[in-house]
Amino acid sequence: MNKRLLHFSAFVLLVVPTLLLVPPKSASAQENQANNEETYRLLNLFGDVFERVRADFVEELTDEELIEAAIAGMLTSLDPHSSFMNAKKYKAMQVQTRGRFGGIGIEITMENGLVKVVSPIDETPAHRAGIMAGDLITQLEGERVLGLTLAQAVEKMRGKVGTNIKLRVRRKGVEDFDVTITRAIVKIRAVRSHMDGYVGYLRITSFSSQASDGVKKAIGKFREEVGEKLQGVIIDLRNNPGGLLDQAVKISDMFLEQGEIVSTRSRQVEDTSRFNARKGDLTNGLPLVVLINGGSASASEIVAGALQDHKRAILLGTRSFGKGSVQTIIPLSTQGAMRLTTARYYTPSGRSIQAVGIEPDIVVELANIESLASKPTTREADLRGALENSAADPAKGIDDITKGDKSKESKRQDYQLERAQDLIRGIDLFSDKIVVGQ
Repeated sequence: MNKRLLHFSAFVLLVVPTLLLVPPKSASAQENQANNEETYRLLNLFGDVFERVRADFVEELTDEELIEAAIAGMLTSLDPHSSFMNAKKYKAMQVQTRGRFGGIGIEITMENGLVKVVSPIDETPAHRAGIMAGDLITQLEGERVLGLTLAQAVEKMRGKVGTNIKLRVRRKGVEDFDVTITRAIVKIRAVRSHMDGYVGYLRITSFSSQASDGVKKAIGKFREEVGEKLQGVIIDLRNNPGGLLDQAVKISDMFLEQGEIVSTRSRQVEDTSRFNARKGDLTNGLPLVVLINGGSASASEIVAGALQDHKRAILLGTRSFGKGSVQTIIPLSTQGAMRLTTARYYTPSGRSIQAVGIEPDIVVELANIESLASKPTTREADLRGALENSAADPAKGIDDITKGDKSKESKRQDYQLERAQDLIRGIDLFSDKIVVGQ
């Protein structure tokens, strides 16, 4: 036996006894090893498919295109809101959250392979073209939407400012129709406000980074205009597709003195987050009415749910969209980012918004108001010998007062908003007359 063989035999004798002293693997360790082996096997399968596509597909594709498509497919298969963004799309998303971007101005999701409009954004091309929350887009420029991912559909709708895009729209109760929309720079004005008598009106169109500052300024302006005569505030969240979680929390906090605003619960219990209100109500407890509808989603539902659960506001309108999931933007090491659903929202009472939405306290469907011409009637003032009203202004007759009311009525177009205003005024009217304890 030569020296090399002797050395090898000695090595075996020394090593084998050592190996025999290693304790057997636990069941969990064995299970982990089996899982790892299965993962490696599946990754090898992915590698085989990747190589075959790269080599044999009818058209030549870059490795970047193939990898991005694979990542996008993995994420979009999870739920309608997870997606992959390359560097260009990631930059566009960052611009959008700052309140200015190009496109036609709609918030969308996917439903049964079609693009569903969550809501049109106020004062955008889509809004002016008559696109409505709940519309389904079946074709883009004559190409069927079925089979496209959400990111691909968004990419097709974006384009050079001033160019047109034709959509085929499916709407409940009517035949499918085409609408042509001219792309434009979409500027989101997060908050609009005005006074209607002594009722403040707040329209929050999106929860972009500007929203909370806009609400604070609007409340301050109400106080400047009418002071202590302010009767209440209407917060209009209809067709608001949502936005940033921190903005929803800040705006809810402006109307609450204490308590939980929202909680987010992930797969891991330790990752649960709770957001609580701090003392200080900007309206000092004045009546609030929140308007919601099927286009109110995500952050809108957080605000509506928090104010409803704390009995701080009366919700009026129709059931909200029901998007109760949290998406986290995770920048990737190389380029772009991924939007991943990482948690669910829960209202202070523990309700999950997901796929259920927020049910309003008072259901008021959207309706058109028509003024009906009344037939001439005989009044007391028309009777022969009727007594005059010595307190009345002789320069202003009964007919003049009636005409004024009709003129005001003719301007009413938003039935839900009118009911909200009536509600605020009614609460204010009776609040001073209610005696506690009777």
